[in-house]
Amino acid sequence: MTLDLSDPLVLAGAAGLAAVLLLAVVLALLAARLRDMGSGQAQLAGALGALREAQRAGEAQVGARLEDSATRTATALGDLQRRLATIDAAQAKIEALSGDVLGLQDILSNKQTRGAFGEIQLRDIVGRALPPDGFTWQAQLSNGRRADCLVHMPDPPGPLVIDAKFPLESYEALVADPKDPRAVTAFRAAIRSHVRAIAEKYILPGETAEGACLFLPSEAIYAELHANHPEAVREAFAARVWIVSPTTCMATLNTLRAILKDHRMREQAGEIRRALAALHRDVELIVERAGKLETHFDQARRDVEGLTVAAERAGKRAERLDAFDFAEGQVAERPKLAPVIRRG
Repeated sequence: MTLDLSDPLVLAGAAGLAAVLLLAVVLALLAARLRDMGSGQAQLAGALGALREAQRAGEAQVGARLEDSATRTATALGDLQRRLATIDAAQAKIEALSGDVLGLQDILSNKQTRGAFGEIQLRDIVGRALPPDGFTWQAQLSNGRRADCLVHMPDPPGPLVIDAKFPLESYEALVADPKDPRAVTAFRAAIRSHVRAIAEKYILPGETAEGACLFLPSEAIYAELHANHPEAVREAFAARVWIVSPTTCMATLNTLRAILKDHRMREQAGEIRRALAALHRDVELIVERAGKLETHFDQARRDVEGLTVAAERAGKRAERLDAFDFAEGQVAERPKLAPVIRRG
């Protein structure tokens, strides 16, 4: 069948059919679009759910991290506080030590307090090394001088004087400039002066030992003296003045304590011998009196035996008398008793 395109009805029908086809195509496209939109909406909903889960997980993780960070911060602050407290305590100790150092400097800057400082050190060392009755502080000698310490040594060697000296000014000048000849000369002169004073004041023939000790309360001064000034040490030896430091003084005093102990043991040995002699006499008296007592006991034993024998004889005679039958009017003769022999 042939369509006549010039016919208006045919054209209208063709136009309507085209419109219907176009509408069908549009509807199909709209349906596909709607399906795509639904799928996209479902994906968007899934994505939104995943986003919410991720948000919750992130919030939990952030909270845990914040809590851990807060814990670490608190721990760090606690450690910092403790360290600050330790620093404060150390600073307080440093301040106290600084005050003590300043106080020690004040003590050492004055000759009288410096001398007292040396005597205190000497008292501590001697008090720990010797028995209480082995020394005397500030002992007065026959020449009117007072010794810092007098050790009661037996004769020989006799009482030993220990005197404390502290040449601090000359030593500090020497330390400030060891190559200064004036400082070296001043230090040696100070040592020689102390040695000469001790030799003249505290070595008295017939009263004290033939030597004395010069106590230096500083190991540094003692080391400097023996390391760099041997001539001053030799001069002190020649003057019979022995220079000692706190360490060597303790060793010297331990030796003196052994000498004192040996001397006291020898003194007590005579007392022990006298006590043993008296004990021997007492033992002899005990043996003598024990012998006499044994003699008395033997005599008493013999007397008891004699009494027993006499009692037995008397009993037998009494039995014979009971067996006699006397006639009437007959007088029985009185039996004669055997004489009792007294022994001893």
